[in-house]
Amino acid sequence: MIKKLNKKLKLHGFNNLTKTLSFNIYDICYTHTTRQRRAYIEYIDEEYNAARLTRILTEVAQIIGANILNIAHQDYEPQGASVTMLIAEEPAASGKLSNSAAPGPLPDAVVTHLDKSHLTVHTYPESHPHNGISTFRVDIDVSTCGLVSPLKALNYLIHSFESDIVIMDYRVRGFTRNVRGRKHFIDHKINSIQNYLAKDTKARYEMIDVNVYQENIFHTKMMLKDFELDNYLFDTDGKKLSPTEYHQLHKRIKREMLEIFYGRNLPSTT
Repeated sequence: MIKKLNKKLKLHGFNNLTKTLSFNIYDICYTHTTRQRRAYIEYIDEEYNAARLTRILTEVAQIIGANILNIAHQDYEPQGASVTMLIAEEPAASGKLSNSAAPGPLPDAVVTHLDKSHLTVHTYPESHPHNGISTFRVDIDVSTCGLVSPLKALNYLIHSFESDIVIMDYRVRGFTRNVRGRKHFIDHKINSIQNYLAKDTKARYEMIDVNVYQENIFHTKMMLKDFELDNYLFDTDGKKLSPTEYHQLHKRIKREMLEIFYGRNLPSTT
């Protein structure tokens, strides 16, 4: 059980709680030939290069009301990119801050206080050498100190990438003191990351939670419920596939999703 906290904590000094949202986003694609696999990775590297990732994180900083102090970004050979932003607190434009369990915006601004905080993103394109499956993984961390949870940027980030599977962790670390010196190890009520997701996202994904409430650790996995195979065929015309081939590819893509979602290899069906 989570104790009900006062709506407003009278703090002694700054709110020293550190709130970190970490998640992995996976995109899956069928690439039949070596040329297609190479072309897919080139497409991903171009679509999610360091410049575009920087624009995405800049928008996140605006959503959560942060000042950007420093940006480091890099594209890698043979593939992948990284961006790290150091951000600091910005004075509240409105006198009202909120960390309630409600979906965050896409482009709209949410104002918060941040200090000694950072945003990072790393990409990992890869391909299977035998079964024709290519995957693209994005690792994102939003770490803040202050009043409002970084979960407010969650919906924008999910919508910024082609997300077949999303695995999220939210952790509150440290403590802050009220004016009487009593420690508070969390400053907002939360029982699931799902409370911060938009309705359309909840409708599209199957979700499971693994939460450790007494440690302020919250874990949610999301996987698309349904998908159209044609959207997963890179440079391949689905109309030229036989019904048997189409069915087999659908099973192969679904198997890849299930293995990533559950974090283990499924028994072979052959």
